[in-house]
This record gives sequence, C-alpha cells and structure tokens, in this order.
Amino acid sequence: MKLVIEREPFMNAIQNVMKAISPKTTIPILSGIKIETFNDHIKLTGSDSDITIESIIPVEENGVINIHELTPGKLIIQARFLPEIIRKLPHNEVKIESDEEFNILIQSGSVEFNLNGQDAEEYPIVPKVTTENSFYLPINLLKTLIRQTNFAVSVSETRPILTGVNFNLEDEHLELVATDSHRLATKKIKLNSNADGLSFNNVVIPGKSLSELYKILEDTDDNIQISVTNNQILFQTNHLLFLSRLLEGNYPDTSRLIPEQSKTDIKVKVNELISAIDRASLLAKDNRNNIVKLDTKENSTIQITSHSPEIGTVEELLVTDSIEGEPLNISFNAKYMIDALRAINSEQVVINFTGSMRPFVIRPIEEDENILQLVTPVRTY
Repeated sequence: MKLVIEREPFMNAIQNVMKAISPKTTIPILSGIKIETFNDHIKLTGSDSDITIESIIPVEENGVINIHELTPGKLIIQARFLPEIIRKLPHNEVKIESDEEFNILIQSGSVEFNLNGQDAEEYPIVPKVTTENSFYLPINLLKTLIRQTNFAVSVSETRPILTGVNFNLEDEHLELVATDSHRLATKKIKLNSNADGLSFNNVVIPGKSLSELYKILEDTDDNIQISVTNNQILFQTNHLLFLSRLLEGNYPDTSRLIPEQSKTDIKVKVNELISAIDRASLLAKDNRNNIVKLDTKENSTIQITSHSPEIGTVEELLVTDSIEGEPLNISFNAKYMIDALRAINSEQVVINFTGSMRPFVIRPIEEDENILQLVTPVRTY
C-alpha cells in the first residue's frame, strides 16, 4: 500500500476514529486504526466493539486535493502513537507506505518513522446494517437533541439501562428521554415526511456513544441518516459512519414521574436564576449533595441560600417575573438544576412545584417547545 495525503484531512479522520478506540480493550487488534485505500478514497476505522467509527477521505472534494497518490491496500497501525506522529510531522504532505510484511514507513520531508503494522484481515468485520427503520435529521438538530437530554443519563452501572438515552418514534414524532432516577430530561420533535409509517420504541443508546457522536459531528444543517436494528443504531453522513450497540433491557415508563398539577408556579429569567444558583453553589460544593435552598418571598421574590458549617452562608434575593400559588421552601442539587436550565435553551422558564418533597418540572415559556426537565428535591434536616 502506498499513500501520499495532505496532513489536515488525514489528522481529522484519525481524531474521529480515535474516539472509538479504548486503551483498555482486551482484543489487541482493536488497539489499532484500520486504514484501507481505494481508487477514489481512503477509509479509516476504529472500534471498541461497542462503538465503531469509519471516516472517509475522498481524493478530491470541492476542488481541493486531499490525496496525491494512492495504491489500493489495507493495514493496521497502532493508534497509540499515530496521532502524535502525524501532528508533529514538519510538512503538510505525508507519505505512508507498507510492504508485504506490514512494515510501515511514514515520511514527511526528512523525517521517517518505521512502524510495525498488522494484517488488516485479522480486524473484525464491521457489521452491515440492513433495515427499513431509517430516517433523516439535520445534524444541528440531532446535536441539540443530544445536548438537551444526554447529560441526565446515569453514570452508575447499578441499572445499566439508565446509562443510555431512550429513543421512541411514533406518529412521526421522535422523543428522547434520559434519567438517572434523580432527574429527567425529555425532548420531543415532529419529523418531516421521511419518517412516514416508521415507528420504534425502547431504542436505548449508551450515553457514552452519544457523547462521542456529538464531538465528531460538524455544526451544519446537512442531513444525517439514522438506521435502527434490534441491537444496533447507525448514524451515517457522506464521510462518516458511526455504529453503536444498543443497551439491552426495557427502559422504565417515566411518564408517571411527571406531575400533572402544581401548587406553586414561578416564572423567571434563565440566566438570572443560573447565576444566583451558581453563586450559592460556591459554598455548597463542599457538601456531598451540592445543596441549594429556594424560598418564595413577597413581591414575586425568591431567596436562594446555601450553608456550609465549615465555611459560612450565602443568601441572594432574586426578583422573578411572577409567583403564583402556595408559599414554597425547597432544596435541590445545584448542579442538577443548572444542567436542566441550560439544556432548555430559552430566555424564560416556568417552574412547576407540587410541594417541598415532590419532583418539580421546568419548561420553557414558549408552548411550542416540547422540552421538559424534571428535578427531584433533596431532603434537608
């Protein structure tokens, strides 16, 4: 195999597939990057069995030459050193060559690296996803959906199903749900006609997979194809294939957690509330639960407080847009509250409380925004 390529597109492809490679893998061949050269493109593959990423570099795109010389072939290069080697080469043009014994030469200017490669035939075959359960989303919209829900997945393996985001598609509406049993994030959107007649439920994608997908997707309104099978989900663009396993098990019915009525409703500006809670949490961070307390006062005012026996107390009065209903005294995890407020992406929210020890719901003021955040309060004594 012989390849002469521009460093920047090659480096971008390497960084993409590196996100699927785990240093803890028990399968030695998966510690490497698979490089395949074809007549009109090269393909890089990285995998840890749970996630597989393929990144494609065309010879030429939009009049820009990416690859100057190409001889078909394939090999495995150890991923541990390759990114740093390519990054620190002195010139933009990189030459990679291998012989029948998989000895690899990487050359740029007067610099030469000689590496030991591996036979690509030993690399696990990437499964082909064949399904009619496919639909398209704008990439920016998919990234927004991930950002608004994925933060709420559980980081504990006690209930593995909660470490993922549940995708449900019904009546051309796609809903994402994430919960760690202390908080819940949901977002629902209406799809266009490309999902006509398509439905699925209990498709639970690991939060780790969605985090890595979010990082490598560009900010663009171009579409991404999403294909679902019984145990895998595929996200595919022109130059990227991202395949993830699905979590096994039944995702819990979270709809019953959402209160249907409220006793106290507070309308407030998001940035002002985030800033107040953030300041209060400066003293709360020493506390195991990062607890901040909210009390309603007269004249549509709330008091945000935090107390640390070793450090001291912080109090702040914040004028809200309105307070309706019963007086309220409630405590909550500051990080959970800030995460929820940031995810909503609205200037103003309404928070519906059903009591000091019942979960409360945060929604944007805009009624057409089908997003909801739920936070469970913390008992204080």
